[in-house]
Amino acid sequence: MSSFFEETVFLKAGANDASERNAFSANRLVRNSEHLSSEDLAKAWDNPDARLHLYNMGAPVLAYDGDRARTLFTLQEATALGCDSENGIYLGDSEGLPVLAAKIAPVEELPSGYTCLDMRSMVVSGDVTPEEVASLGHGWSLLSWHANNQFCANCGQKSQIIQAGYRRKCPACEREHFPRFDPVSIMLVVDGDRCLMGRQPHFNPGMYSCLAGFIEPGETLEGAVRREVLEEAGIQVSAVRYHSSQPWPFPHTLMIGCFAKAASTAITMDATELEDCRWFSRAEVGVMLTREQDLKTPPPMAIAHQLIRTFYDVTG
Repeated sequence: MSSFFEETVFLKAGANDASERNAFSANRLVRNSEHLSSEDLAKAWDNPDARLHLYNMGAPVLAYDGDRARTLFTLQEATALGCDSENGIYLGDSEGLPVLAAKIAPVEELPSGYTCLDMRSMVVSGDVTPEEVASLGHGWSLLSWHANNQFCANCGQKSQIIQAGYRRKCPACEREHFPRFDPVSIMLVVDGDRCLMGRQPHFNPGMYSCLAGFIEPGETLEGAVRREVLEEAGIQVSAVRYHSSQPWPFPHTLMIGCFAKAASTAITMDATELEDCRWFSRAEVGVMLTREQDLKTPPPMAIAHQLIRTFYDVTG
């Protein structure tokens, strides 16, 4: 039997374009982010054809037209809903027209015809296209970064939005601040026809997933994979192979998915990180992927699901 980590076997899963299958990854907006100015943001707000993604207490605002949800709203609609235009930002162009993102004044109940759905539920519902899911995630990540970084980290003064929302600048010391994202390694450890999964106390009942952890300063992706697996499960890892990535807007994370080849198999679990950790056979994984039994994998929206699905498909 060929090894899962052999190039010809691994690429059966189409790993070269696997990111496209991850939720929040189908962003089609033309960002123009390197060539923007404050004037461009003002022009977008003055464009009567501009459309906006709106968020109420972190949840996207939707308007249903039959079974499909509308996620883009006119400036008139945004104003009527209490849009915070002062802190709104430009995301990019769609078919030559500007797409903006802004929060609305928090309300428990929206006017008739509008509703809210938290980001995870929206993806699971299937009522929003993958492209708009990605655009909404993009908008919330940027808005969250601005909300959490209003003061200059260099001198403490209040900073200002520049470059249409893709940077902030301190008027006092002139330091520019770029939107941050937090890189996270998420990995499925493979040992022949079985894989390693764990669960944390906050997981839904019966759900097991890949191990994961933040990449630390001065660390490679491969180093982070090896360190996290060793810390959480006591397993040594040899080969590490990249699979795909996923923007994860909770609030601004990039999940970097990998497979890791086990060099040892005895589990020594870190009980402060995990509630349980164990090896699962391919047959068990197949049942878990149906999500119809007591034990289950994460839903398809998560990169962890795609890693587990790839392992199951390729080792069959």
